[in-house]
Amino acid sequence: MNSTGWVDMSALAEWVGIPSVSSDPGRAGDVRRSAGWLADRLRGIGFARVEVWETDGLPAVYGCLPAEDPGAPVLLVYSHHDVHAADAAEWEVTAPFSPLRRGGRLYGRGASDAKGQIMAHLGAVRTHLAHRAAPAVTVKYLIEGEEEIGSVHLADLLSEHADELSADVVMVSDTMLWSVREATVCAAVRGSVTASLTVRGAARDLHSGAVSGAAADAALELGRLVGLLTDDSRRVALPGFYDAVADPAPDLRASLDSLPFDLPRWLADTGTFAADGEKGFTAPERLWTRPAVEVARLTAGRTDSPSLGLIPAEAGADLLLRLVPDQRAEEVADQLRAWLAARRRPGFGYDLSISSTRSDPYRTPERHPALAALVRAVGRAYGSPPRLIGNGGAAPAAQLARACDAPVLFFGTGLPGDGWHGPDEKVETEALHLGVRTLAAFLEELPSSLR
Repeated sequence: MNSTGWVDMSALAEWVGIPSVSSDPGRAGDVRRSAGWLADRLRGIGFARVEVWETDGLPAVYGCLPAEDPGAPVLLVYSHHDVHAADAAEWEVTAPFSPLRRGGRLYGRGASDAKGQIMAHLGAVRTHLAHRAAPAVTVKYLIEGEEEIGSVHLADLLSEHADELSADVVMVSDTMLWSVREATVCAAVRGSVTASLTVRGAARDLHSGAVSGAAADAALELGRLVGLLTDDSRRVALPGFYDAVADPAPDLRASLDSLPFDLPRWLADTGTFAADGEKGFTAPERLWTRPAVEVARLTAGRTDSPSLGLIPAEAGADLLLRLVPDQRAEEVADQLRAWLAARRRPGFGYDLSISSTRSDPYRTPERHPALAALVRAVGRAYGSPPRLIGNGGAAPAAQLARACDAPVLFFGTGLPGDGWHGPDEKVETEALHLGVRTLAAFLEELPSSLR
């Protein structure tokens, strides 16, 4: 690894080649192998304390590199080393866990989400230490192994290791840049509530020729309910849902208004056909300042054979609600329960299962000096002052802020076109190197800012 300003792409490719898919029980050994790989890497850099923390599920990695000054600020970096499942049949450039470097990119599952982001942090530490014996701040890492399955044991880790994870500032590195040309700083992330809704209309699949037009149709009933989730303006139709939606901070709104947004380019990068969503708002506003509901999966009937003229007895939908400040996940979960209770019809059975691994939205305190330090660091790396943006996905930022009693910053090296959770995921080498320069500058800026 070059000691200043670069990410070791060969090492990243080696790590991406470990199929650390947390949702596949058959890959649990690979997730542990991934944790061991990262722990060895931290030791090689010189981290004084490196541990693999076991949970009742999959392991996290902890590392601590003390500052030269015992009174220096403490930075805790959060990310994850597990990856989303991948269907090899959908990948064209290379197989998911056969990393390939091509045209300034590295292809492979986890290259961007989030192993590349972690490698940018390691490169930044190496750069920071190139001319000093110890860092200007104490650097701690918490790299969990269950983020892609809802961080089911993160609360346990935060409770059991509260002393080791104490910090003055937390940085979440599971987010995106806007581009490698426009300097931006993420200052807010949306929260999330996930749920599964199942409708049952019969004791078993029914022969259509015998009961069509007179029997309960679970799929049609589910479709009715899904259609009622939003109104004609694509606003979420849960009663009380918008009562706590806060206006975006003035500086964030001003940044969004001035952000160069190329709609055709965004459509091409993300692979979507239209910028659809809540009426009256631009695409960046919808992405970062407005809540939303999505249908992640619909199931009904047999998929392994012809339908054979059957009316399926059961139909299901996986729902995802994205939340913004000042909504709370628990309140939204209650609103969803009340919404369904008011729309039940006789003759159907309904089951709503809401995941316990929900997250609240979070906004970095806009006047906190650590945010100002990150803004200066991004400006140094890009050579121009950054704009503020948000992140459309969710991260456990609010949970980390409460557990550590510290503000949370966001910095990642992903890009909208990197294909997170999709086929041919990739990371741009230029984005990683920008990340190294930014994070190395941040390690220099943070101590004076907090003092």
